[in-house]
Order: sequence, then structure tokens, then C-alpha cells
Amino acid sequence: MDDRTKLKRNPSRETCENIIRRILMTEVLEKGTNAHFRQASDFMSYFESLYPASDSLTKQVQRAIKSMDMPKDEQGYFIINKTKEQLAQEAELKHLLKQGEFSLHPMEHCETVFINAPVDCCDYLIHRLSSWELLKDKYITMVKTCNGVLIYTEDKSRLLFLINSIINQ
Repeated sequence: MDDRTKLKRNPSRETCENIIRRILMTEVLEKGTNAHFRQASDFMSYFESLYPASDSLTKQVQRAIKSMDMPKDEQGYFIINKTKEQLAQEAELKHLLKQGEFSLHPMEHCETVFINAPVDCCDYLIHRLSSWELLKDKYITMVKTCNGVLIYTEDKSRLLFLINSIINQ
């Protein structure tokens, strides 16, 4: 066999990339994460089961890995479902959330109160309501809408009582 016949037997770089993607996606779908593939040599047993083992096959798999430019996790495993940019964004967000006083607040138990108000008064109304000491722990957030202010609360009756007490004074 001459070298040309051998080269034709090896998969193209694009074919290698597709196979690598499939392998990694299967790994992630079955195990939840990639905990096996860190470098091109980790894929070689699979490729060698399909193609004759050779230096050119190894180089083709290495080229495919390099071309794919996949990010790696903290342990050095390839991450198939994220780009390097996405990982950088996540790292920045993680850093920000850990540095600040952030917390998640699920809103399944929130109720809403809507105050119908002229649009040009909404910002001032939100400012005054959020500055009011008695209302401080009675709402989760307030949102300006096209025709008023929407208030999310976990204590709707108490919030309504306080707002109505001002209106009815």
C-alpha cells in the first residue's frame, strides 16, 4: 500500500471533529459531565477501533482537537457544550456574585399589587415607596410599567393595608 491509500483511509479533520463532538455529547448525556477526555490521546482507542492505527491518524485527531478550540474545566477535561467566551462570562459572573451581597429569591409565593399612576410620576412614586420605613420589608421589588407601578410582595394584605392607610388619611 502506498501513502496515498493510507491517507484516504484516515478520516478528514472535519470527520474527526464530528466524531469527537458525538463522543463528548454522549459522555455528557450519559454521565452528566465529561470525566474521561482531557487530550487527543484519550480519543485514540475509539478512532483506532474504526481506522488503522497510524501516526497520521493521531495527527489528524490532534488537529481536530486543536481546531475545535474547546475550553477545559478546572480538572482539565474538555467542555463540549460551552465556548471559551461563555466560560469567561460565567467566571466573571461567578466572581461578581461571590463578591457582592447577592441572593436568589424565588418568586413562586409572591403576589402582586398594581398602583395605577401617571407615567411621569412612576419613578418618583417608586422612590418614595422604597424610602418609606414602614414598607421596607413588605415588598420584594417594584417595577415601573407603562401605566403605573407593579409591586411584588409576599405579604399582600399587609402591603395593601399600609398603602390604603395613607390614601384614606
